Amino acid sequence: MSTGKSLRAGLVGLGSMGRHHARVLSGLDGVELVGVVDPMGDKFGAAQGAPILNTVEELIALGVDYAVVACPTALHEPVGLALAEAGVCALVEKPVADTVEGARRLVEAFESRGLVAGVGHIERCNPALMSLRTRLEAGELGDVYQVVTRRQGPFPHRIADVGVVKDLATHDIDLTGWVTGRQYVSIAAHTVSKSGREHEDMVSAVGRLDDGTMVNHLVNWLSPLKERFTSVTGERGCFIADTLTADLTFHSNAAVTTEWEALRAFRGVSEGDMIRYAIAKREPLLVEHELFRDAVLGKPADICTLRQGMRTVEVAAAVLESAAEGKTLRFDDSRSGAA
Repeated sequence: MSTGKSLRAGLVGLGSMGRHHARVLSGLDGVELVGVVDPMGDKFGAAQGAPILNTVEELIALGVDYAVVACPTALHEPVGLALAEAGVCALVEKPVADTVEGARRLVEAFESRGLVAGVGHIERCNPALMSLRTRLEAGELGDVYQVVTRRQGPFPHRIADVGVVKDLATHDIDLTGWVTGRQYVSIAAHTVSKSGREHEDMVSAVGRLDDGTMVNHLVNWLSPLKERFTSVTGERGCFIADTLTADLTFHSNAAVTTEWEALRAFRGVSEGDMIRYAIAKREPLLVEHELFRDAVLGKPADICTLRQGMRTVEVAAAVLESAAEGKTLRFDDSRSGAA
């Protein structure tokens, strides 16, 4: 179905993620991919026939309505600031910037000009997590007690500029706040570096949200097992989301009274029914692009805002600071950083 208006879109970066963005943008309804910036050229033929440019300024000169920023994290800030200065909306890959200060400058640049800008926290578009969030909002779990995430697998050689906290843990920080609708109030973490690189490749973090929910994150690049696991435990049971397969299951507390005396003496929950939900599974990146396109067109769209992306960068920075200093960090009431 046509959106009724064709938007002129550009792309900055043709790396591993940028090539996926090019594929989706080239077929996105109501959008024309008019230019791609990458000084290294289009080595894989991913630009779908769009002109290859050397600079962001050349892209801006083509007259674009918005641009997708998929260059290395350290370049997000200068590229984003150039787009904002030119009045161009932007979808910036996560993390929004490599420093808290850079993230804040991007927020100010786009918000002060009234431009639509978002962050590509793609897990928000994973079918399992979208269904989980809807069910939590409907109160299906009752009070939420704990969120646990595990994100582990082999080292991705495409990543050179950041460690596992900024590259992977930012996914879990963002999705935890998003599915629960809550903010982090404290975080404590440990990191290790075993691969010979300057950045950390494993992190274990424990946090607390503003409603008292406990949070646990385990993230690494040191496991041959690839895992993307999110569990939310609460009053009525436990939801488990596997975002590799986009499956969501619910393990309920038992509703049947046991007659076994020894078990009855334990005043806790017990195993009940397990439900695996049938969920429509659309490609998350396509959903992300559709939402951002609609936001640029002024339609209601649940995108990850730059301000939300900045908050994730703040929590990630606190994770690294906590690990370096061996202490728990707490966030102040303004939600603007660790106190």
